[in-house]
Amino acid sequence: MRLMDIEKKAKSLGIKDTWKFSKKELIKTIQRAEGNFDCFGTATVYCDQFACSWRNDCLKK
Repeated sequence: MRLMDIEKKAKSLGIKDTWKFSKKELIKTIQRAEGNFDCFGTATVYCDQFACSWRNDCLKK
């Protein structure tokens, strides 16, 4: 997902000053706001967070 789309999603969740965050930090902030673990980029092979909207992007890394 492009950074512009990530920032838009963050703003819709009430996250302000999105320019302060790196892409990874912003995604982790969104994960927390959505009620998920802030674990983007830490899974190696498997992820049990099926409701997380970042799951597919995370596992690609």
